[in-house]
Amino acid sequence: MSWSGLKKAINRSGTTLMQKTGQIDKTDDSAFKEEEQRYRLLEKNAMALQKEAKAYLDAVRNVSASSTRIATTIDSFFGSDAGEQAMAANAYKRAVEELESSVTSSIDAPYRATVLDPIGKMCSYWPEINAAITKRNKKLLDYDAARTKYRKLSEKPGEDPTKLPRAEQESDQAQEIYEVMNSHLMAELPQILDLRIPYLDPSFECFVRMQSHFATDGYEKLGGVQRYFAEGVRDDYASGQLDAQVEGCLQEMRELSIVGLQA
Repeated sequence: MSWSGLKKAINRSGTTLMQKTGQIDKTDDSAFKEEEQRYRLLEKNAMALQKEAKAYLDAVRNVSASSTRIATTIDSFFGSDAGEQAMAANAYKRAVEELESSVTSSIDAPYRATVLDPIGKMCSYWPEINAAITKRNKKLLDYDAARTKYRKLSEKPGEDPTKLPRAEQESDQAQEIYEVMNSHLMAELPQILDLRIPYLDPSFECFVRMQSHFATDGYEKLGGVQRYFAEGVRDDYASGQLDAQVEGCLQEMRELSIVGLQA
C-alpha cells in the first residue's frame, strides 16, 4: 500500500469511528444495503451450488470407480470357476466397467461444459463486484467527511476566506464520484439478480438430464446381470429367507475348527 493509500485508509477509519459518535454526518444507505443483501444471498447460494455441483461429479466418479474395484475383487474370488455365480460376477464386472467408461465419455466432459463451467464463470465475477462495492463504500465515507466539513465551515466560517469555497468544491467532487459509483451499482445489481434464473436454467436442465442418464444407464447395464440370479431372489429377500441363508453360512464358518484357534 502506498503512503497516499495508507493515509486514505487511516482517514476513512477515523470517519467511521466519528460517524458512530455522531461527529460526522452519515448518509442514509438503506436502499443500497437492501440490494447488497440480495446480492450477498445470491453470492452465497452460487458458491454453495458450485461446491455441491463439483462434489456431485466427484461422487459419480467415485461410485463408478468403487463399483469397478468391487467387481474386480468379487470376480477374482471365482478364478477359473465356470458356475452360475462366477458367470454372474463376470457379468457384473463387465457391466460396471462399461458404466465407468460411460461416465468418462457421456457425463464427465459434458457435465463440465454445461454445468460446472457456467457456474464457475458466474462465480468468477463475484470478486470484481465485491471490489466495486468496497470502492463505492469508501467513496461514500469520503463524501460524508467532505460534506460534513463543508457544513461545519458554513455554520462557522473561519478567518481564511478560501477554506469555505475549497471545502464546497471538495464536497461536490466527492458527491459526484460517489453518486456515479452508487448509481452504477444500484442499476446493475438488480440486473444480476434478475439474470440468475435465465442464466442457470440451461445448466439445471442439463444437470437433470445427465443425472437421469446416469441412473438409467446404470439400471439398464445392471439389469442384464439379474438374469444370472434365481427368479425368486426378490421374494426370498422380502420374506427373510436370504437372511436365514446368510446366517446359515456364517454358522457353518463358526463351526470350522480353524475359527476357534487361539494365537
